[in-house]
Amino acid sequence: GVEIAMQLDWKLPDAIVYPTGGGTGIIGMHKGFLELLELGWVEGNLPKFIAVQATGCQPIVKAFNEGKEVSEPWENAQTVGDGLRVPHPFADYLVLRSLRETGGTALAVEDAEMVEAMGQFATLEGVMACPEGAGTLAGLNHLLEDGFIDAGDSIILLNTGSGYKYMHLM
Repeated sequence: GVEIAMQLDWKLPDAIVYPTGGGTGIIGMHKGFLELLELGWVEGNLPKFIAVQATGCQPIVKAFNEGKEVSEPWENAQTVGDGLRVPHPFADYLVLRSLRETGGTALAVEDAEMVEAMGQFATLEGVMACPEGAGTLAGLNHLLEDGFIDAGDSIILLNTGSGYKYMHLM
């Protein structure tokens, strides 16, 4: 959270789209941003946290959509994004609380969308994103189509790993 604020000249983005397996990144950024606000290093509203999961393993998405405070274990979890294959995140209640407190949301994307987005990242940005990270671009496309976020918003997509270990998908 501190690194993001610093790189944005001590401003917070409007939204952060995060590939959510265990979700600890969301928890850490949420805590970090709250501390920065308390210290007076940044001003304004917290960014909307948006959790992106794979359709083959989406316990946070299901719990969020059902208004639950905790998730249930996802049975037969399957996805090409190894980091998203977390059937029961241990700190699910903190992830869900962060999403709700920031006006965020949770959504799931198909494996094929993640693989396609890997190619888009490589072609358009020169970034060899992992499927998990590329899932944030696929999720962003859905969020823009649904009008949940605006194209003019300051949006961070987080890539959490290298796509080079997934070359067999390309």
